[in-house]
Amino acid sequence: QVQLEESGGGLVLAGGSLRLSCAASGRTFRNYGMGWFRQALGKEREFVAGISGSGTITYYSASVKGRFTISRDNAKNTVDLQMNSLKPEDTGVYYCAADLTSRWYGTATDYEYWGQGTQVTVSS
Repeated sequence: QVQLEESGGGLVLAGGSLRLSCAASGRTFRNYGMGWFRQALGKEREFVAGISGSGTITYYSASVKGRFTISRDNAKNTVDLQMNSLKPEDTGVYYCAADLTSRWYGTATDYEYWGQGTQVTVSS
């Protein structure tokens, strides 16, 4: 089983930055593909960024590419999402997710384990 916990959310001004972290409890964390998703009010949960188990492959949604960076530290069992140049439309609950097939991209249904989410609010 995999337990995930996100942290680092908060309220920032447009143009600001936040760094989200996800801590995982799984023994075989290095085998898990990890993803970040977000869900805004009234919208479906959407893919933001993904990273393969080894960390060698990353993928970003078009809306965040160039602004967000996903990274992982398998020695610490953590995955981070550095978010720069934040926009009001980035507002939402951000979720960390794990997939046992080590994927670097997918829909929400492709990921088996989820954290509780952390709120990110970007004011205009």
